[in-house]
Amino acid sequence: MLISQIEVYKFPVKLIKPFVISLGSFDFAENVIIVIRTNEGLTGFGECSPFMPITGESMETAYVVANYLAKSLVGKNPLNIESCAELLDRNIYGNSSIKSAFDIALYDIAAQHAGLPLYAFLGGANNKQLITDYTVSLNSPVQMAADAQEIKDRGFQVIKVKLGDDPRKDIFRIKAIRSQIGGEIPLRLDANQGWDVDSAIRVLNELSDCNIQFCEEPIPRWNFMELPRIQRECSIMIMADESCCDHHDAKRLIDLQAAPAFNIKLGKSGGIFQALKIIELAEKASVQLQIGGFLESRIGFTASTHLALTSNAVKFCDFDSPMMFCDDPVSGGIKYAENGIVEVPETPGLGANIDPDYLKQLKSYTIKQQ
Repeated sequence: MLISQIEVYKFPVKLIKPFVISLGSFDFAENVIIVIRTNEGLTGFGECSPFMPITGESMETAYVVANYLAKSLVGKNPLNIESCAELLDRNIYGNSSIKSAFDIALYDIAAQHAGLPLYAFLGGANNKQLITDYTVSLNSPVQMAADAQEIKDRGFQVIKVKLGDDPRKDIFRIKAIRSQIGGEIPLRLDANQGWDVDSAIRVLNELSDCNIQFCEEPIPRWNFMELPRIQRECSIMIMADESCCDHHDAKRLIDLQAAPAFNIKLGKSGGIFQALKIIELAEKASVQLQIGGFLESRIGFTASTHLALTSNAVKFCDFDSPMMFCDDPVSGGIKYAENGIVEVPETPGLGANIDPDYLKQLKSYTIKQQ
């Protein structure tokens, strides 16, 4: 089997309301879709959501870099994923987000060829319930409390809260949310690198009685050497996110005993191939895992959901972004059931694609085998 054609699409989708974190405010998910076609009739879909403050990529840069990557893969065997992953890395350093879109499409083809749902192709099993949180964007304490109440009323069992622009106000925000919704529903905090070390310790200790599951990336990613100190001085579990992109980062953090939990995002790792290496390291070190993402549609998050079924180390899911979209052109893919339960497709491969008529409306180019 050979790759005969690769299509690259710009895929901007307006959000229902702005998504606000300490690193910026976003009105659109500015994504890229990759479609890989083979000479045997199999087609794979992949997606990435470039996030400039974290991966250093945008929809525009990913769209351009995809041209180089597509030209290197056309004519190659899509079933040899390791070889394809090495080829992508040889072509250009970094650019993990757009590489992840190619990676997902390759795995889609390989799992279809094997006649297995992607999770089964990866050695996993659909033997546990996956429950996503829903995120409260950064805002005033009053508005965030109201947003948390709305999420609770919709039946979600866990709420994620964006913090990080002002440590003192962040305490007020969580206290206001707790006053509004009560203490039963657990909260997950995400500072997106917004605090310094002393502020992180102060805030987390102040919130120690607020039923907090964990706090993601409390301090700047470059300051990861201080994560062990924060964990020693706080009872709330620390989860490495921006400081844990690939398996090299994961090994470094494990050697430092920096954090008892990691957040895996395919857009950070470069795709499933590298994410599996992080999972293997985490399993050996008894590190808990969350599978999350950026602002992908149900294409990208379907891949993440399959990945979440490959390991018992995956304890947490953060799959809410597609529910924030004004438009959903995805066919198949994950389904959102009541109370934040996420159901994975049982069809061979990824089990998700995009309507061809919708794709025709998007800006695109095609690389074909000569």
